[in-house]
Amino acid sequence: MGLENQFIHETLLAKFGDSVSDFNQIHDILTFEAEPAAIKEVIQFLKSEPSLNFNFLTDLCGVHYPEASEDRQFAVVYHLHNWFENVRIRIKCFLSGAQPEIPTVSDLFRSANWQERETYDFYGIRFMGHPQLKRILNMDEMTVFPLRKEYPLEDGGRTDKDDRFFGRTTDNC
Repeated sequence: MGLENQFIHETLLAKFGDSVSDFNQIHDILTFEAEPAAIKEVIQFLKSEPSLNFNFLTDLCGVHYPEASEDRQFAVVYHLHNWFENVRIRIKCFLSGAQPEIPTVSDLFRSANWQERETYDFYGIRFMGHPQLKRILNMDEMTVFPLRKEYPLEDGGRTDKDDRFFGRTTDNC
């Protein structure tokens, strides 16, 4: 019969209680939230529990929600894959906008090392306990985090982006 989302949901609730919540199924992928303080233990359990066996971290990324309440302005999203049953899950951890920090999982999955560094580099989310958390793609001298939604997408004064030049208006040049 295979690994079912309902079984994963019930197993996680029995083990972690209120530390996991908001379970949804989106396009056959079980998605849920985990408390940042519990994320390492949750991921360790998902990886090592023989009945679950989520043995591959497909992706780890950040998201910025500037309009959200202060305690939910950032999120770290983890995608795990059980190769044996071909089942995927998504875990979201919401973080404070004032101090976005979360424990590292780089000691559980080696691929998390680079993914956490990339997330830090673009969003400024700190992964506590990471062995070498520093910028990986941007210059070390940068003082901003480019994927935060803190600035307008384009300079409103640019004339080379005038819609008339690209046929996006009915006005002729």
